[in-house]
Amino acid sequence: MELPAPKAGILVHKKNAGDTAGVGELIGVIEESDAPPTAAAATPVAEPATQSLETNTANSPRVMPAAQRALDERGLTSTEVQASGPGGRLLKEDVLRHTPTPNVAPARTSASGVSGKTNGPSAKAAPTAAARSSEGDEEVVPMTMLRRRIAERLVEAQQQAALLTTFNEIDMTAVLALRKQRQDAFVKRYGIKLGFMSFFVKAAIDALKLIPAVNAEIRGTDVVYKNHFDIGVAVSTEAGLVVPVVRDADRKSFSQLEQEIADLAGRARKRKLNLEELQGGTFTISNGGIFGSLMSTPIVNPPQSGILGLHAIQERPVARDGQVEIRRMMYVALSYDHRIVDGRESVTFLKRIKECIEDPTRMLIEV
Repeated sequence: MELPAPKAGILVHKKNAGDTAGVGELIGVIEESDAPPTAAAATPVAEPATQSLETNTANSPRVMPAAQRALDERGLTSTEVQASGPGGRLLKEDVLRHTPTPNVAPARTSASGVSGKTNGPSAKAAPTAAARSSEGDEEVVPMTMLRRRIAERLVEAQQQAALLTTFNEIDMTAVLALRKQRQDAFVKRYGIKLGFMSFFVKAAIDALKLIPAVNAEIRGTDVVYKNHFDIGVAVSTEAGLVVPVVRDADRKSFSQLEQEIADLAGRARKRKLNLEELQGGTFTISNGGIFGSLMSTPIVNPPQSGILGLHAIQERPVARDGQVEIRRMMYVALSYDHRIVDGRESVTFLKRIKECIEDPTRMLIEV
């Protein structure tokens, strides 16, 4: 975020790139001084916005600080750009319109790990034989805090749990037919489409009741079995994957599940979720099929013990009553913590999911 300097001087950083700052915490001060900076953390600050950064003449406009930086990056002077700001001020937008891309070599990281860039003639010099022939072959971008946290959690899951994945495939014919038959009435009554996720949430709850270990977690040397079903639904956003939680999912109808999942997913993509809405899940469902994934091994979300991975629906030849038929099939995967969930239990869990989806009416009468 660019901020106009309230005065000229030296900006002394109290926080460096990559540091964490609390709300309201001091990150830097401007010290008034004519002497050049001596510390590596000090940066010269331009004159405040109420002053021109160049010597004003009859032909030079008043230049805003951000505009001056843009001019310097492009090797321009203020007289070369048409000013459009109030009182003849030259704005950053004016410079960008004049020359959108700065005449600067791309940032590169040396063998010592120091990144830098060059301006002027040296930036245009012909590359040596040892240099790469194309520019922009590398770009160093700091990880966002969300991405860093996701990375920490994934590594934590790999290091602290004995992860294993088992697979099965589901014939989606019955669910597809039911959705097609009831979709218009469902939308008319509830104002939202009947999707697949509500079916899998219901099926997962049925399977979790059958195999409680998948809904449990390890605390020290104890196994904690959960008597509630708070289902996390993984949502892909521009910032990364987040897992909002549907509380007490076993007490909600298909329409309530669809509405709540849609609301959580929408607010997740707008970064409007509360921290509490991302915590406390007992089991997670992740649908990679919406991106075309055919099969994957999802990673458990600690401290949970299981995650169900859904995949793309594809037409495949299958055997039915001695005949080969084309059916709409989906591979499903259960990754689980083998410390408390055995192979027999994981296979039974997925088999239950398969039974519920292939005969969805059984979820309504609980058999």
